[in-house]
Amino acid sequence: MKRNVTLLSVLVLCAAMCRAADEPIRISCVGDSITAGAGVQDPGHNAYPIVLGKLLGEKYSSKNFGVSGTTLLKKGDNPYWKQKAFKDATDFAPNIVVIKLGTNDTKPQNIKFKDEFVTDLTAMVDHFAALPSKPKIFLCRPVPAYATQWGINEKGIQDMVLPAIDTVAKAKGCTIIDLHAALSDKANLFPDKIHPNAEGAALMAKAVADAISAAK
Repeated sequence: MKRNVTLLSVLVLCAAMCRAADEPIRISCVGDSITAGAGVQDPGHNAYPIVLGKLLGEKYSSKNFGVSGTTLLKKGDNPYWKQKAFKDATDFAPNIVVIKLGTNDTKPQNIKFKDEFVTDLTAMVDHFAALPSKPKIFLCRPVPAYATQWGINEKGIQDMVLPAIDTVAKAKGCTIIDLHAALSDKANLFPDKIHPNAEGAALMAKAVADAISAAK
């Protein structure tokens, strides 16, 4: 009888392990309108998180948690922290988190809080790192702004956002994905000079996919 109970326990454990092995690797793509797919024709198929899932294959489940107009700064005019997508990205129990925020933080009403960017980004990294799923966290250097639009500007990206992301990535051991470099000298892929089109989103997806694959 005891031997049968032991055998049953082993079988249950094996079944649980098999189920876990069959589960896809969950990716939460956190970001603003560029992640959401603004400016991309048919974002439901062509936004970068969707293309990312296609590139990585069926072993991955990549979800788009981008929200237009959002900031990384907690005191920004539309903090990502207050969005339902933030909770959803958390509840997804991700194994990987890709954070691409900072573009809207360059607006004049937001950049006045620039001294808090490192603190707030650190807090977001810590939030996801504390999840039971223990995700690997990637920080994206945002794509270039090819003109000043809606207050978004390249100077703010260069002077505040990029150095802050580099600082936090180094302090927290996060992998940087340099989307700024990946989309540099490609103004033709930005119809409104801020949001990449489908071709630009595909380049973003490839850069993210390459980083995830290299980190295995």
